[in-house]
Amino acid sequence: MTSVLSPFGPVEADLERLRQNLTRLVSAKHPILATAAEHLFSAGGKGIRPAIVLLIARATTPDGEITPRHWRLAEITEMIHTASLVHDDVIDTADVRRGIDTVNTLFDNRVAVLAGDYLFGQAAWYLANLDNLEVVKLLSKVIMDLPEGEVRQSLTRFDPDVSMEDYLAKSFYKTASLMSGSSKASGLLSGVEPEVAERLFDFGRDLGIAFQIVDDLLDFTASAETLGKPVGSDLSQGNLTAPVLFALQEFPQMRELILTELEDPQDLKQVLEWVYQSEGIPRSRQLARDYAHRAAEALHSLPDSLARRALFQMVDYVLERLR
Repeated sequence: MTSVLSPFGPVEADLERLRQNLTRLVSAKHPILATAAEHLFSAGGKGIRPAIVLLIARATTPDGEITPRHWRLAEITEMIHTASLVHDDVIDTADVRRGIDTVNTLFDNRVAVLAGDYLFGQAAWYLANLDNLEVVKLLSKVIMDLPEGEVRQSLTRFDPDVSMEDYLAKSFYKTASLMSGSSKASGLLSGVEPEVAERLFDFGRDLGIAFQIVDDLLDFTASAETLGKPVGSDLSQGNLTAPVLFALQEFPQMRELILTELEDPQDLKQVLEWVYQSEGIPRSRQLARDYAHRAAEALHSLPDSLARRALFQMVDYVLERLR
């Protein structure tokens, strides 16, 4: 297993420049937005999504350089991601993200929603100015997919009949759509062949689904201190993820308790015990590995380079969180 820091090596300085530029771009309009922007972009995230955009740029341009349009795409990608997080925190009434207060906690829900809307709007403006219709279509679809994922999740709360296919589709909308769309878009801005662009889409899609499965696993396997929220929070909110869906196949009696919406803490405790007793967690780990393997396979469409090797290491980085 490679070092978890190595994927970011070729673009580490680029990512720092990107964070500074994002804060400048967003904060120019209004003092409240300036404060929110500085808070958002200094929140300690690794910047996986813009890192992927920049690494693909380095892997697909003739001289390995990042063009101005690649830079702007990386910024747009992080704006869209951050806007979605702000809105998610409002929906989930989250107080903390990455160990710091959320925008809705620092200000209020109204300001948080407006900050998210502003980021989406600014991302759309910069996207239009890339003057590449195919890239505009790709990222516009992402902006539609994000709320689609949230709606699907809301409509299946505490639904023990949700299928694994439904879960994976929701995971695509919520997480993988942005990774796949921005990965392909980065290749398109480099002028890659259509079949290579499609393989880059496959890479982002499969890596994004693996990332979401790992995220869902951590809700059961990480400590409350690491998560910044109680273990089993997703389950308690009715979000039935891969470990629960697999466990339901072994313990169908979980169904009746889930239908009660787990209002009794003892019911939640019992369902958690069944998840831990089942093969739900190991099967979910294997599912994440399967998607990660597919993501790595898609990278063989790129010529060998330091950036391509870093993209392979990015796959390892996503799986490393399983440990």
